Amino acid sequence: MQEIGQKMKLIIFELNGEEYAIPVQQIRSIEKLMHITRVPNVASYIKGVINLRGVITPIVDLRSRFGMEETAPSGSSRMIITVVEDLEVGFIVDAANDVVDITEDDIEPAPEVVGSVENKYVKGVVKIDKRLFVCLDLDEVLLLQELKG
Repeated sequence: MQEIGQKMKLIIFELNGEEYAIPVQQIRSIEKLMHITRVPNVASYIKGVINLRGVITPIVDLRSRFGMEETAPSGSSRMIITVVEDLEVGFIVDAANDVVDITEDDIEPAPEVVGSVENKYVKGVVKIDKRLFVCLDLDEVLLLQELKG
């Protein structure tokens, strides 16, 4: 009897008209946009920091990080607050759409060309019905040594 892959939940969010996914266990909360305090001498994709319930949290604009055209925030824009290696980091996304249940077996290796996001940021691709989600590798997206300093 074949063992079924471990079940997991993914948060689906939108960026530049495409859907991306990150595991729920890496997410602390999803917040509406709030005032971001700019920080000098950081990478251009780091928009600054926020004080979220007493925790100073760096905020990364994923559009900027992935080299996409930056746009003004809309009413559906959100900050997805994640935890990676005990570091809280917020990502600005166009919208947080959905939560889906998958198994690890549903994640297929990333093809050589995945839209406009570099392959190094991609863990794999999930296809559910007619929807396709790009699963991001947050360790690569963040390059933690840049954020720590």
